[in-house]
Amino acid sequence: MNRFPARIPAVGPPKLDPRQRVLAGLRGLDLSPLEKIRENPARSINQLMPKVLTDLGMDRRRAEAEIARVWNHLIDPRLTAHAQPTGIHDGTLFVTVDHSVWLDEIVRYRRREILERLQHSFGRDLVARISFRVG
Repeated sequence: MNRFPARIPAVGPPKLDPRQRVLAGLRGLDLSPLEKIRENPARSINQLMPKVLTDLGMDRRRAEAEIARVWNHLIDPRLTAHAQPTGIHDGTLFVTVDHSVWLDEIVRYRRREILERLQHSFGRDLVARISFRVG
C-alpha cells in the first residue's frame, strides 16, 4: 500500500538552531550563503514560465507562425505561390518574393489589399507595415 508522507520536507538546507550557529561561528564558518538560500524559496512553474517565454521571445515566434499559417488562407493562392512571410520586427512584416516581376506586381497593385487583410486579422499593432524583398 502506497502512503504519502504526512509532511512535505522543506526545500533547501535545514534551519540551524542557536547551538549550531554558535558552533559555526567558533569554527569560522560563514552561514550567509545558507541563509540567502533559505530566504529565496522555490517558486512554482506558474510563476517562472511567463518570464522564461518572454526571455525566449516565444510571443514573437508564435505571432510569426500564426501569420505564416494565416497567410496561405488569407491571400490569393497565385501570390502565396511566389511570396511568403519570413519574419516580423517592430510592426514590420518582411515578405520574401521569388522573382522581381512578382515583387513589382505585389508592390504596385496588391500591397494595400494585403496589408488591410493582415491588419484586419491581427490588428494594426502587430502588422503596421509590410516590406517586400526578392530572395
